[in-house]
Amino acid sequence: MGAAAIAALALSACGGNTGGGNNAASGSSTSSGGGQITVAEVNGFSSFNQSTANGNSDINGKIWYSTHAGFNYISKDLEVVKNEKFGKYEKVSDDPLTVKYTINDGVKWSDGTPVTADDYVLAWAVYSGWYDDATLDPNTGEVTKGNQYFEYAGTTLGLNNSKFPTVSEDKKSFTIEYTVPYADWEIAFNAPEVPAHVVAKKSGLADANALTSLFKGMKKGDKASPAPKNAQLQKVADFYNKGFDSTSLPSDPSLYLSNGPFVVSSITDGESVTLKKNPDYTWGTPAKVDTIVMRTIGDTQAQVQALKNGEVDIAAPQASADTLTSLEEIQGAQIQKGDQLAYDHLDLNYSGVFADKNVRDAFMKTVPRKQIVEGILTKMKPDAKILDSQLFVPAQDGYEKAAQENGSQNYQDVDIEGAKKLLAGKTPTVRIMYNKDNPNRVDAYTLIAQSATQAGFKIVNNGAAAKEWSGKLGDGTYDATVFGWTNPGVGVVGTSQIFGTGQSSNFNKFSSPEADKLMSELNKTTDDAKKTELQQQIDKLVWDSKYGLPLFQSYGVEAFSDRVTGGVNYNPQQYGVWWDVWDWQLK
Repeated sequence: MGAAAIAALALSACGGNTGGGNNAASGSSTSSGGGQITVAEVNGFSSFNQSTANGNSDINGKIWYSTHAGFNYISKDLEVVKNEKFGKYEKVSDDPLTVKYTINDGVKWSDGTPVTADDYVLAWAVYSGWYDDATLDPNTGEVTKGNQYFEYAGTTLGLNNSKFPTVSEDKKSFTIEYTVPYADWEIAFNAPEVPAHVVAKKSGLADANALTSLFKGMKKGDKASPAPKNAQLQKVADFYNKGFDSTSLPSDPSLYLSNGPFVVSSITDGESVTLKKNPDYTWGTPAKVDTIVMRTIGDTQAQVQALKNGEVDIAAPQASADTLTSLEEIQGAQIQKGDQLAYDHLDLNYSGVFADKNVRDAFMKTVPRKQIVEGILTKMKPDAKILDSQLFVPAQDGYEKAAQENGSQNYQDVDIEGAKKLLAGKTPTVRIMYNKDNPNRVDAYTLIAQSATQAGFKIVNNGAAAKEWSGKLGDGTYDATVFGWTNPGVGVVGTSQIFGTGQSSNFNKFSSPEADKLMSELNKTTDDAKKTELQQQIDKLVWDSKYGLPLFQSYGVEAFSDRVTGGVNYNPQQYGVWWDVWDWQLK
């Protein structure tokens, strides 16, 4: 999850964009004293708005995180840490649940415009889905009547149960009152995703105040009685959804404003993003280096060689046994490794060839999960096993019971004969999409295609190029896809984000009224044991529906040059090495 609402899942490097690298150097000090750090990442940058369905990739989130600050962040111990230099928030009532947020004086965007409650009213409008009144086709996800405005990558099922924010006269404070309890209230708002004054002007409004007035003047959407489309709100949503997408530095600086420790200064399409220290930033821990260059190096060995040659200071390559061995051979390299809060999975669309549940079931029976794990993980992590839950990883308390009861035991081994029986002589054509520039995705696709062919499936290779991959999710050009989700490590609303009917990250259009009801209850439950029980029930419903298959929990490997003396801490969640970017420091 990577949005101002901390708890949104993000597309991981296991399935996001991948590209080539450039030859930027690093490691030398500059005249301003902080120096430059260059970090190699697998994926390519594509959007300054990571909260949309199209922009929600891991590297977009990492750049966003480095250029934004807010009320809190998640530590390596997966704890919520308050940033009181930015502002404060407090729960002022339990019944009804009411939370007040106050932004400190001096907090501003890099164009000098203050960060205000208007920025958060925009965020609330997006995260709550308040104005949507659309009815969706449960099989295709298409709007059959009504309106769906913002393409939010997270779930709207939490903040939808809140009232319009109460904003103070000076625009420094805003208060959110919930009509039902909300389990993830503390991580509902962090940093403002994009500046409201920019969205307002680009949508034909005078300023951020006019945008807030637009929102305030509209009623909550009602599916039972959809309102006529609001043309002005649609303009706002259209710009929010697509206006910040770019693989190069926009000519208009307002499209890449920062309110965090760094500001984007240049982009080379598919190759690099350069960040400069924000000289005005005082509402959080100031950056210790002057410049960060993020190089996109999709090839793992090229990343390793770049670190060895001193061309990069930090490497976050695709993890494998060979990668780990190569990194350990670099003199002075500081290696960080461990399980990630991420998992690889195969999803099947609920339309087209897979509209038939039996065909989905047959395809699942052909997937060689053990072989995939052995080929990708076992040499690096000898005790690696297939993942048998869509909602839990093995270290979590609910995993063992979920795996025993959800039906995953029926898919431990390949069953070609069972698949043939379900197909009854049919030879369905299945288009499989994946990131063709990611070696692990290529390996998984190859093994799945070979096995499925034995049962009679005709496989079409729909592997997508690096810069195209994440933008194709949910576009109907494929039947199955292999990719990864990565998690912030806190909160439960990510469950609704992926499996909730009509949610923007529900790419294969899974829909279950029973699961929706359980997710609604989950989002307002504060008891940990009850949360686990509800997630186990949802997990079983997902498996019963023949959704697809989780493959394995991802493993992370990172390496820092011995020139890096600060910020060398492993964090299993979505921001990876970037989680403490302000602490990066050179000797």
